Amino acid sequence: MEYTEALILVISFVVFLALRVPIAYSIGLSALLTLVVSMPFLPSVTTLAQRMAASLDSFALLAIPFFILAGQVMNRGGIARRLIDFAKAIVGPFPGGLAFVNIIACMLFGAISGSAVAAASAIGGFMNPMMEKEGYDKSFSAAVNITSATTGLIIPPSNILIIYSLASGGISIAALFLAGYVPGILIGLALMAVAGVYAFIKKYPTEKGVGIREFLKRFLNAFPSLLLLVVVMGGIVAGIFTATEASAVAVLYTFILAFAYKEITVKDVSGILLETAKTTAIVMLLIAASVAMSWVMSYESIPQEISAGLLGISDNPIVILILINLILLFVGIFMDITPAVLIFTPIFLPIVTKMGMDPVHFGIIMILNLCIGLCTPPVGSVLFVGCGVAGLSIQKVIRPLLPLFVVMLVVLILVTYIPELSLWIPELFGF
Repeated sequence: MEYTEALILVISFVVFLALRVPIAYSIGLSALLTLVVSMPFLPSVTTLAQRMAASLDSFALLAIPFFILAGQVMNRGGIARRLIDFAKAIVGPFPGGLAFVNIIACMLFGAISGSAVAAASAIGGFMNPMMEKEGYDKSFSAAVNITSATTGLIIPPSNILIIYSLASGGISIAALFLAGYVPGILIGLALMAVAGVYAFIKKYPTEKGVGIREFLKRFLNAFPSLLLLVVVMGGIVAGIFTATEASAVAVLYTFILAFAYKEITVKDVSGILLETAKTTAIVMLLIAASVAMSWVMSYESIPQEISAGLLGISDNPIVILILINLILLFVGIFMDITPAVLIFTPIFLPIVTKMGMDPVHFGIIMILNLCIGLCTPPVGSVLFVGCGVAGLSIQKVIRPLLPLFVVMLVVLILVTYIPELSLWIPELFGF
């Protein structure tokens, strides 16, 4: 029967999620059930295991544990506090200044660490009490922190862009990194616009401006942390090292910085390595299961069926992109970003490239869609972390989140239909 395998895959996956089976196991088990339709059970298990093991045999994937480790060191190394102090010196005097500080600090910390969860945790831990003390609504502070933390997945270096490169068949990581700058900054500016209007209406207090001497002091304190972005991206763009080698440089740099700041000691290193190992294990299991499911889908010709179904609805590129965006937004509500990228890239990338879209441009569109999903229940990891740090229930944060969601969607539409927003920087550097 036509679409039988696709139905088995989708229904079994939804059932496993409904039964609260961990997402990596849900992906693997639903892939196995789908494969069993076409071949005996034992060969199905063996094939799936081989695909999972082979999926991790990639030099590019080494960048992920290194960037995770760099993020862990930064989280404990006093870098977040220095970035916050610098951001306060820039935008503190504006209406909603502390909300702007939250957003800019998340953008900087997320970009340097490559982790939205780390940004929500580190910056939220500092900013939420500070904003509450100044009279800001607690739920609004949490909403600002949650949405702005996702910019770190778009502004490079970003683990998820590395994963998209893997899923797309090896698109240049450097090109993807460069393509993320403008969309990521646009998201930040859009969130600041909403926060500024909200703060003006609520008449929230502003910070006192700092003198030139104090500004320079805060800049110099934050400069070594900011320099990491220049070292990593400059090295990649100049061809001095690959993204994987850049991740190792980032680890070395953050350790030197953290020890120089005297924020961590040798005794802290074992705990940092343990947390890194735990996070890496979770991410790698998700990658292995997702790549295996992607292979099963390809084996059962499911992407071709979906492609034919979408193109059967319309051959208008605008309509197709609207449908793909809606599907990805829906997927982001229920699925974590890593498996979503690995599973849906092989489905949608052939469709958009057939329409003439640049794969780098589509990668940014996909990540933007799924970043919005990270802020939405029931599986939004950044939403849960942000609420946990703020000590609030999800229900209390949803209302102030809505206008922030709207501007993120507006930026998504702009990036979708204006390719130059993503592509002009990579083209400037010859990628």
